[in-house]
Amino acid sequence: MDSFILVLVIVGETGSGKTTQIPQYLHEAGYTKQGKVLQLPVPEVGLVFYRILFVQLLVHSLLISPSFINTVWDDHSYPGQVGCTQPRRVAAMSVAARVSQEMGVGYSIRFEDCTSEKTILKYMTDGMLLREILSEPNLASYRSAFSASVLMVDEAHERTLSTDILFGLLKASDILYDLIKFRSDLKLLISSATLDAEKFSDYFGSAPIFKIPGRRYPVEIHYTKAPEADYIDAAIVTVLQIHVTQSPGDILVFLTGQEEIETAEEILKHRMRGLGTKIAELIICPIYANLPTELQSKIFEPTPEGARKVVLATNIAETSLTIDGIKYVIDPGFSKVKSYNPRTGMESLLINPISKASAMQRAGRSGRTGPGKCFRLYTLYNFHKDMDDNTVPEIQRTNLANVVLILKSLGIDDLVNFDFIDPPPAESLIKALELLFALSALNKLGELTKVGRRMAEFPLDPMLSKMIVASDKYKCSDEAITIAAMLSIGNSIFYRPKDKQVHADNARMNFHLGNVGDHIALLRACSSVFTILGGNAITPLNGVMRIIFRLYATDNDLEPDSMQDMLMYVALIFVVLNADEVRSMKRARDIRDQLEGLLERVEIEITSNMNELDVIKKAITSVKHPQRVHVHPSSGLAQILPRWVVYHELVLTTKEYMRQVTELKPEWLVEIAPHYYQLKDVEDCMSMSPSSLPLMFLSVGNQENAKGSRPCIVDGGEFYIYQGVTAVVNAGFRSMIPSEAGQQKEKQRNRRQII
Repeated sequence: MDSFILVLVIVGETGSGKTTQIPQYLHEAGYTKQGKVLQLPVPEVGLVFYRILFVQLLVHSLLISPSFINTVWDDHSYPGQVGCTQPRRVAAMSVAARVSQEMGVGYSIRFEDCTSEKTILKYMTDGMLLREILSEPNLASYRSAFSASVLMVDEAHERTLSTDILFGLLKASDILYDLIKFRSDLKLLISSATLDAEKFSDYFGSAPIFKIPGRRYPVEIHYTKAPEADYIDAAIVTVLQIHVTQSPGDILVFLTGQEEIETAEEILKHRMRGLGTKIAELIICPIYANLPTELQSKIFEPTPEGARKVVLATNIAETSLTIDGIKYVIDPGFSKVKSYNPRTGMESLLINPISKASAMQRAGRSGRTGPGKCFRLYTLYNFHKDMDDNTVPEIQRTNLANVVLILKSLGIDDLVNFDFIDPPPAESLIKALELLFALSALNKLGELTKVGRRMAEFPLDPMLSKMIVASDKYKCSDEAITIAAMLSIGNSIFYRPKDKQVHADNARMNFHLGNVGDHIALLRACSSVFTILGGNAITPLNGVMRIIFRLYATDNDLEPDSMQDMLMYVALIFVVLNADEVRSMKRARDIRDQLEGLLERVEIEITSNMNELDVIKKAITSVKHPQRVHVHPSSGLAQILPRWVVYHELVLTTKEYMRQVTELKPEWLVEIAPHYYQLKDVEDCMSMSPSSLPLMFLSVGNQENAKGSRPCIVDGGEFYIYQGVTAVVNAGFRSMIPSEAGQQKEKQRNRRQII
């Protein structure tokens, strides 16, 4: 047949069954029974009313031909699998748990693969599918001589980075072109909760659109008469008004982040106490990414009779989570959006107005199980005139270094003409290429090097991948892997609730004793957890060991879930490095432990020249323009301000901040990059006065403390050194190895040193 449908766009409102039902329909249509392998994204609870219609659509438009159907039902066909992708881990896991009550299902996310050969439905993040394409570009594990394949991408309207890359690869890349252009057994289903289906349809050559009406009840929309000066206070007042005057039903309040949620929770509790016991109980349930899992789960618990629940949530509750019982939604109209500025190399996490599409999604949360009300804390004029139709896609506001590395590793060299659904800024692509060249991932011709191909194997930021690859040279793979894992988790390692901030800060500073940098503090925190686990980062966390681990993390104000993610990250990186290297590292640790034991018995100091130890650091940054930056208040060095530092990232919040800062000595630049930087250059930079600053300089901290900066290269990566306070992105470490001067003194004293 010539009219085979390769791509089908499915539009369904909240409650239409996109996530939980479509994969089951495909299973009933025979895709899993007779070897039709299927990769889909995740839909929602649906209407059985559309089951027959949808199955007929699949049979008549997606299946290849009657003869192929006969082949599919052959006794020798292979069992198939339906795979579903979701933009967020929490959604993939929660939907899998829900569907598992109906039939066999597994999920695959970054650190967990709960699937087997018998899995019928497979829910996964879009990032996991992208990693599978990296390791298996032809998706051979999803095809056989008798199988048809379907890739379904759900929540496509969120336009995550992985989703956009998947679309580009499945449409036009040289490696995967045959999969969607010439493989008649491969079908792509694109599922979206918003009415932007025409964009997806046009992108895939006027693909047909299938609309599924949702079981949506009417929602009353209320606007304010004038803009709210303090939307947090306005949201709190609205919650109390609803609680006192409106009929039963739970409340969902959208706020921008943890700080706002904790502030609102504290004020609500205080005002509820002031109202006395004459009104019904108000149960306050926060939900944000850094909240421990056991606290997150409270939002799904049934509300006791006679009480009302108010959920304080970030935009994670727009589409990824379904909370039963919500009748009222309060929408201040803001969210935090992370944006990357290629000119400064700085990421900003700022509060911005939401889009009209997001506003509609938020309102729809109140109309799932019955008529609802949405209170928008902005005017109707603001909605029509000040809000964009859709949120800016992530690919247009993020650092593209990892995207370029992925595409290059797949053999896609013509990045300018690569068919993105929305092309990223040219400047971002150029900066990404420059960074990868500085990291030695690309050569002068823009071709992927052996180092770059190795870097692409790691599910890490390219700068951290380079640190791992280079760590073997400095004999510090254990430390580099640990630090890379900690940095990859983000800023959620240390749990800092609003009511225990002082206690949490004191606990965190215990890892900074001796004024060590933030990277060493992270290493100490991780090492303390390794000690609890018996010195093995890959110890399975189950049974008693899991209880001990979580108790230790809680007692030390470490976020248990984030620390568990870190352990899984470490294990994942070790696997990539290969098993032989892991075994050699373990043997080295065993030998060191034995030597330490022997020396302790004969009372010989293990580290005999502690005063002469140097920490060797390497770093990369993309800062190329004048910027004023400050050490982030959460840093252990915030009150010390050393003259030279390295940092992990630049962020713009209330100020331009350096996060994860460690002190740097300028001599290390010469040691690590003698091919680029000479000692004389370092000395010249240190002796510069403000009156003789070069054109490119960076003022750090207060203006009177700024001395200037000079560009330099360390380990193939460009960064800047600063006098006064200096900054360099992405530190990697060598083990504590004595400097040459220390070694000479050691030889003279004829004492032992264990490395």
